[in-house]
Amino acid sequence: MSAFSKIFGSHSERELKRIYPIADKVESYKEAMGKLSDEELKDKTREFKKRLEDGATLDDILPEAFATVREAAKRVLGMEHYRVQIIGGIILHQGRIAEMRTGEGKTLVSTLPAYLNALEGKGVCIVTVNDYLAKRDAEWMGQVHEFLGLKVGVVLGGMDNDERREAYGCDITYITNNELGFDYLRDNMVIYKEQLVQRGLHYAIIDEVDSVLIDEARTPLIISGQSGKSTRLYEACDILATQMKRGEDVPEYSKMDAIMGIVQDETGDFIVNEKDKVVNLTQDGVKKVEQFFHIENLADPENLEIQHNIILALRAHNLMFKDQDYVVKDDEVLIVDEFTGRIMPGRRYSDGLHQAIEAKEHVKVKRESKTLATITFQNFFNKFDKKAGMTGTALTEEKEFRDIYGMDVVEIPTNKPVARIDLQDAVYATKKEKFKAVVDAVKEAHEKGQPVLVGTITIETSELLSGMLKREGIPHTVLNAKFHEKEAEIVALAGQHGAVTIATNMAGRGTDIKLDDEAKAAGGLKIIGTERHESRRIDNQLRGRAGRQGDPGESQFFISLEDDLMRLFGSERLMGVFNALGVPEGEQIQHKMLTSAIEKAQEKIEANNFGIRKNLLEYDQVDNDQREIIYSERMKVLNGDNMRDAILKMVQEQVEKSVDRCISEEIDRADWDLVELNELVLPVIPLDPITKEDIESIKNAKQLKQYLKEKAVMLYEQKETEFPEPEQFREIERVVLLRVIDRKWMDHIDDMAQLRQGIGLQAYGQKDPIVEYKMAGFDMFDDMISAIQEDTVRLLYHVQVEQKVEREQVAKISGTNKDESAQNAPKRRAAAKVYPNDPCPCGSGKKYKQCCGRVK
Repeated sequence: MSAFSKIFGSHSERELKRIYPIADKVESYKEAMGKLSDEELKDKTREFKKRLEDGATLDDILPEAFATVREAAKRVLGMEHYRVQIIGGIILHQGRIAEMRTGEGKTLVSTLPAYLNALEGKGVCIVTVNDYLAKRDAEWMGQVHEFLGLKVGVVLGGMDNDERREAYGCDITYITNNELGFDYLRDNMVIYKEQLVQRGLHYAIIDEVDSVLIDEARTPLIISGQSGKSTRLYEACDILATQMKRGEDVPEYSKMDAIMGIVQDETGDFIVNEKDKVVNLTQDGVKKVEQFFHIENLADPENLEIQHNIILALRAHNLMFKDQDYVVKDDEVLIVDEFTGRIMPGRRYSDGLHQAIEAKEHVKVKRESKTLATITFQNFFNKFDKKAGMTGTALTEEKEFRDIYGMDVVEIPTNKPVARIDLQDAVYATKKEKFKAVVDAVKEAHEKGQPVLVGTITIETSELLSGMLKREGIPHTVLNAKFHEKEAEIVALAGQHGAVTIATNMAGRGTDIKLDDEAKAAGGLKIIGTERHESRRIDNQLRGRAGRQGDPGESQFFISLEDDLMRLFGSERLMGVFNALGVPEGEQIQHKMLTSAIEKAQEKIEANNFGIRKNLLEYDQVDNDQREIIYSERMKVLNGDNMRDAILKMVQEQVEKSVDRCISEEIDRADWDLVELNELVLPVIPLDPITKEDIESIKNAKQLKQYLKEKAVMLYEQKETEFPEPEQFREIERVVLLRVIDRKWMDHIDDMAQLRQGIGLQAYGQKDPIVEYKMAGFDMFDDMISAIQEDTVRLLYHVQVEQKVEREQVAKISGTNKDESAQNAPKRRAAAKVYPNDPCPCGSGKKYKQCCGRVK
């Protein structure tokens, strides 16, 4: 403890002093609340809502609201909040983390801030680590809220969208972190507002907050799917590109040519503008593409992918050159830096161009499994207006909670003093000796009826110990962390006298182990850790399984010098000291230096893991900024906003960009390249060809831009008049924009993922990978926005009245990266089992064994 803490107290002690007066105020209402009838108590909810409408704040009504919940819980559940639980509730309401020991009733604590914050009518999410706990707590604690007139919902895996929408519409919703995050991503993929299931991210109370925000933070949520844009489309377009003929450059088109009715002859199937790296199809080229893909009109919005991909294939063949722009090495296309001539590992051309080059060079086209949407828990939970958490162990990661989530940790004293005895670590030279000592310790406790919980890090260790206990004739249960109801029930029974349970560290988390009287008399639950975990927090979780609410208990860790932690992170000098001691086989080693070495090793790994998570967040922050822009644009479309002004802005920007690419203020007016300008503008905005006579009065590039913008807007207004109803065209704008945004964004996610995979190699060139990722990511995002504008504008200028333009999801969701738990669940029989003597289901009238069930 530092000198500052000795004088002024720890952070938690100082914060608790501020909270005690509020807790006193809550407790002062106890008698008054007890005198109210059930109806009067229920009526408090309506009264609180009215006070909030009249200008009161949540803090103003907190003492009375908490006292209301406390009285309701006493009447409904027979459970009355302890003072420390009230303190925990205040901390959660303040958007902080309450560290409360196992068995202190965290589940009941959450009812206080959940009720108070639900009064605002914006929804409260109580986040748990598995479906079993979400369902259990909604049914159990939900009774208190429903008694007080609030609606309680639960979201479980397997629910359909209507059930989810109803659950999110409740005042309080119990849900797992995975379901909550995936619903957010899926909501940002829907094509109609009515398909949304969530209603904003207002306030989240996260149970086992360290598990959700620390342990799972390194694995982002990923929704994958099948897009219409498969790798086969790149390959098909590559084949077609090799069959198409390049046309000659088009000579300048004059006004006299137009007056005389002279039609310029386009030659070939496509024309290449090498200066601007642009390829355009001729009329013959368009027909060739339509014939190849058996489509009627290449300009239709549904053929956007084919349009885009054939241009990419032609660019790959005519504008991108091997050993100049890129090299092929080890079945991979690597970009060459045009300025330095160096290979840029990890970089990829965006918007599908890299895949088109891969198809051209006949190497593997990298886009087989497609990421449709992704987010990290760090960025997702930071989207909530307010979030809070509770756990038995958070102080060791307090810096991470502060730095990444803006949440401080307040340690709450236990309701009753902790009676658990934490013994010194038992250290052995080898694993073999260690496991023998573990079995001896289990045997000794079992003989006197003391329940034992053996915590292991791996499933292999749990199976090894199970075999050793079987040989000793000790009955026991083995549990692995797969989170289901049966497991939670077994863990709850682990405190019965004589019970021996082997469990991986996460098994049954969130479930209290209750002791019977005989178990208490035998010394309470004995916790045996079979090795130290990388994180002290996980060790503390295991220890915390014993000694709930003043119960007796003991804990001890058994470790060996062969354990991974000691082998990889213990210093060689230290290992040498113990080897030199020559400890006899089977004898326990005890030394202060060893305990210190273990803690130092754990601190080293914790710092390393924090660095990895922080690094991940820095990368994801780039993606997150981009995600926010795209999702807000999508939401405008879903909300039915009029997109006309946005589209016209895109039209004008498209004109500006085209003029800037081939004409600048420095170029003399007589040298303006109108052929190039027409090649850039006309395929997107189908104006009449721009001639010298048209722009005779125009003096500079600025005036030229203004002239072309006016013509483009007039043409767009003309297109609008083709449709009988203005709103019909407004919806077409929304449909096209939504479709283009979704396609481009999904491709961009893939491109960014590919970029991140290889960007680490930049470190070899003395460059900071994150800085390089930010710069490259910005350029790629800029390119994507330009591509969205170009495709949207082109499609809207070419849309026909008779075309059926409807919203459609551009990719079908095929799964997520968290589906394993569902796959591991026991498979249920779809229909009742048919026995040999039952009538055969085929309707033949015979017995099953004599018909379809006959052994072949």
